[in-house]
Amino acid sequence: MKNDDKASISLKKIVCISIILIFLLGIGVMAGNVKLNSVKIILSSGYEMNVLTTKTNIKDILNENHINLSEDETVIPYNQEELPNNKTITIIKKDKLVETATEIESSEDVTTEELLQNYSEIIEKIVTKQVKIPYETIKRDVSGVTSSKTNRVVQEGVDGLKEVTYKIKYQNDEEIEKTEISSKVIKKPVNKIIEIKAKQQVTSRGSSTKIRFSGKWSYTASEIDLLCAITAQECSSSYNGALAVITCAANRAESSRWQNNGKDPLSQYKAKGQFCYSIDNYWRKKLNGNYPSYVRQAVIDALNGKRNHNYLSFRAAGFAKGVNIGGNVYFNPM
Repeated sequence: MKNDDKASISLKKIVCISIILIFLLGIGVMAGNVKLNSVKIILSSGYEMNVLTTKTNIKDILNENHINLSEDETVIPYNQEELPNNKTITIIKKDKLVETATEIESSEDVTTEELLQNYSEIIEKIVTKQVKIPYETIKRDVSGVTSSKTNRVVQEGVDGLKEVTYKIKYQNDEEIEKTEISSKVIKKPVNKIIEIKAKQQVTSRGSSTKIRFSGKWSYTASEIDLLCAITAQECSSSYNGALAVITCAANRAESSRWQNNGKDPLSQYKAKGQFCYSIDNYWRKKLNGNYPSYVRQAVIDALNGKRNHNYLSFRAAGFAKGVNIGGNVYFNPM
C-alpha cells in the first residue's frame, strides 16, 4: 500500500473518532441538564411508592411506572397535567368523593372541582411569633389595716411577652391546623395591685366599736387582733396557711354540726379543747400586731367571705392524713 493511501485511511479514522467523541459528549451534557424528580405515588389501596423520574407530566409518570387507572379511580390533583409542588400523586376511589360530598352541608350542588379542593396540597410551616402575656389585677382588702378611705393603685400593671413557636398547616391558602411546639418567656408580666376598702358598717355598742364585714360577722379592733394572734399561732408560715386556719373556723361556724361551739370564727377559736386558745398561752405573745401582715390579710379576707378549702378539722403534718396546707393537714372527721 502506498504511503498516501495509508495517510488517507488514518485521517478518516481520526475524523470518525472525533465525531463519535463529540456525539458522546453531547449526550453527556444533555443528561447532565436533565433534572430528576423524586415523586410519591399513593395508590387507592393506601400503598405508597417513591419513584425517580425526569418527567413532570402526571400521565407520563403513571405510564412510565406502568400504573393504569380503573374506571372507579381518579387522580389528585384533579384536571391538572403537571406535577404539583409537593411532588405527590394520589389515586383515590371515586366513591370517596361521594363520601366527602355528604360531609359538606350545602343545599347547592357541589362541583367535582370544589369537592377535590379537600384533597389539595397541604403545606406545613414552622412559625415563631411574639405573644403578649396579659398582666393580672390583684385586689388587696385593707379594711381596718390602713387609714386610707379610698381605693388606690399601689402598682401599675405591665404586660409580659413570650416567644411561641407553632406548627401551622395550610390548605388552599387557609390555616387548617395550629399546634404550639414550644414557648419561651421573654419578659414576665407585672401584676397590677389595688388596695381596696371593703364595704363596712360601723355600729356603736357602749364604749366599743364593731366593724361589720361584707360577710356576716362583726368584731371590734381588739377582737380582730385576737383572731389574728390565734391564727398566727396555729400557722404563720404563709398567707395560704393562715387563710386555711381561719377558713376552718369559718367552715365550722357555718356548719350545723359545730354550731354548739358558736356561730362565728372567734367563738369557734375559743371553744374548749379545739384550737390553741384553750390549750396553751403562746398566742398571747402574738397580740398587738406581733404577726406577719399577710396573717391579718388572710383573716380580713376570710371575714369577707374568702375560703381556700372545705374541711372542718386539721392536725399538724404527720399526725393525720389529708390535704397539706401551710404545714397543717386538713380533713373532715368521720
